[in-house]
Amino acid sequence: MKVEELALQRKRYAHLSDEQWRWMLQQVEGRQRTSGKLPTFAQIEDWWYPVRLSCEQCSSEATAQYKAEIVRSLGERHDILIDLTGGYGVDTYFLSEQTSQAHYVERNEELCRIAQHNFHITNKHILVHNTSAEDFLAQYSLTDRAMCGSQKRVVIYLDPARRDAHGGKVFRIEDCEPNIIQLLPTLRAISNTIIIKFSPMLDITSALQSLGNEWDVHVVALHNEVKEVIFVTGNNHIHTVNILHEQNDRFSFDRSDEKSAICDMADSLQAYIYEPNAAIIKAGAFRLVGARYQLHKLDQNTHLYTANQLIEDFPGRVWQVVAQPIKNQRDIATLGIQRAAILTRNYPLTPEQLRKKFKLQESDSYFLIGARIANKPILLLTKRVY
Repeated sequence: MKVEELALQRKRYAHLSDEQWRWMLQQVEGRQRTSGKLPTFAQIEDWWYPVRLSCEQCSSEATAQYKAEIVRSLGERHDILIDLTGGYGVDTYFLSEQTSQAHYVERNEELCRIAQHNFHITNKHILVHNTSAEDFLAQYSLTDRAMCGSQKRVVIYLDPARRDAHGGKVFRIEDCEPNIIQLLPTLRAISNTIIIKFSPMLDITSALQSLGNEWDVHVVALHNEVKEVIFVTGNNHIHTVNILHEQNDRFSFDRSDEKSAICDMADSLQAYIYEPNAAIIKAGAFRLVGARYQLHKLDQNTHLYTANQLIEDFPGRVWQVVAQPIKNQRDIATLGIQRAAILTRNYPLTPEQLRKKFKLQESDSYFLIGARIANKPILLLTKRVY
């Protein structure tokens, strides 16, 4: 039964107090809303769920496991995890599997209560601290910092809140809570491994100017939608990943690679059209992806590429050109095609305007693509390869 239907049946549960009733609805809603996002938790019988906003804002299981993979890739096992912005505890849960000891830090008392229960029933040895990141660090620096030194390896994780005091969204790292810029000296005194999760809307270049350049950047997409931008203390590398059902598309480079890359511009369309996945686009590897796969870019401001050869392992979507240029509905009708998805990149009309003009129903196979080539608008009919 959906939680909306259950909410209308209060009389059937008259034996429950109002507080118990609200808690039951919260648990039903949390499980229903996150069963796909957090499948491991959905299988745990007595798992507790926080309020809707916390469920919506938390990491997915797939992206949390990717962050655990980052820690594994750093080599020698870390001894201690400190999650300074615990929240629902999803990242703490999966990151803690890479360390011997873990600290969950959260100022919200109710979230701490839920996390304490969940960690206990799953036998996770995670210490819960109901305090602010700043207060925890002040105490930790006094009692434990000397013990760390070169003897114990600590990984510090933060997912700063991206809302102001009025609930509005913020995107600059200086406006997030806690203030990463102010905390950095203390964080660096405790650990050489700092991982920070940022919004997918983050301006990466601006953030690097604020934090300094000694960071690796991971742009993480889930089914071609960018979900997180992760900064890890490192050596100026950029890693992109598009997490898919069967496999993950990965593309890595140094920032200097994009600056020096040369990608030829197309003067005509070839047999195939290529679009890099959303993580690569977010990372700004516009010239490099073309150069690395020997593609021609349709236009300076059109992030589509063309080639005569089919590239099997391209990290993105690929279409085969069926017909071009498409000028009117008759051009498509003569091919016997009545359905096509519509995609526009740097094109004067929107997908909605094109769908109305060509009277096309949706399709997963054929795509009508509006783009620019050599700064001229063009419509082409394509068939999805993968």
